[in-house]
Amino acid sequence: MDLAHQKALSAGITSPGAQCEVTVRRVDSSETWKSVCASPSLPGAWACAYLCRMNNEQRVVIVTGASQGIGAGLVAGYRRLGFSVVATSRAITPAKDEKVLTIAGDIRERATARKVVAAAKERFGRVDTLVNNAGAFVAKPFIEYTQEDFDVVTGTNVTGLFHMTQVVLAELLSQRSGHIVNITAALVDQPLASVPAGLAAVTKGGLNALTRSLAVEVAKRGVRVNAVAPGAVKTPMHAPATHDFLAKIHPVGRMGEVQDIVDAVLYLESASFVTGEILHVDGGEAAGIG
Repeated sequence: MDLAHQKALSAGITSPGAQCEVTVRRVDSSETWKSVCASPSLPGAWACAYLCRMNNEQRVVIVTGASQGIGAGLVAGYRRLGFSVVATSRAITPAKDEKVLTIAGDIRERATARKVVAAAKERFGRVDTLVNNAGAFVAKPFIEYTQEDFDVVTGTNVTGLFHMTQVVLAELLSQRSGHIVNITAALVDQPLASVPAGLAAVTKGGLNALTRSLAVEVAKRGVRVNAVAPGAVKTPMHAPATHDFLAKIHPVGRMGEVQDIVDAVLYLESASFVTGEILHVDGGEAAGIG
């Protein structure tokens, strides 16, 4: 346990949202680091897992699909860790928090990725993490998909992610540090006849493969790449009338909450020895149907 962890414990950083700052001078360097210790939602000893060590320039995360649901939860979660946040979506309202910069744009257009990264650097000076949360989902029998369905799903899940990841990754590689988290889907690994979703399999399955491939490609250059694969989560994507049915596809017998996914992403943010991981947060869905 390092000095920052000890001070976090002695300060009682065990409650959700609690935060402290300590300054640590490394014994092997003259460099001074500021540590922010925060517990987004986990009590007790787990709070120490959320130690974000940074120098005097605060870390910055870009979150796509940030206007509602999981994306909005991620914005709040990263702010509790002390990150500055650049939140983008096709339609998003300005934030009252000066550490949250909102940018409206269509990520299917490469110009949006360039605009988001340029704005992040202008406002906050750097980019440290990208969370590819934006996604489109259409469930129907495969032969009933239309060209419009295909364009919508692949445009967001593949084209948009490609543009945003390429532009951000160039920044991370130039500074030899950073983290990318992709939001995929548990049903890629556990298809359900009751939820036919071939386009999700094509796009999110490919994203799982990209996560592993890219993690290996950039590991020695200081960048980590991981993914979180949610089950069905209570967000505006799922109408309340479908909740009872969706709860039953998970062995635990309930749908996920936004905070479940936020906790998983923030764990990966803190886990410096984890890369290439597809973390299932799905109530056991990927393990089998209960």
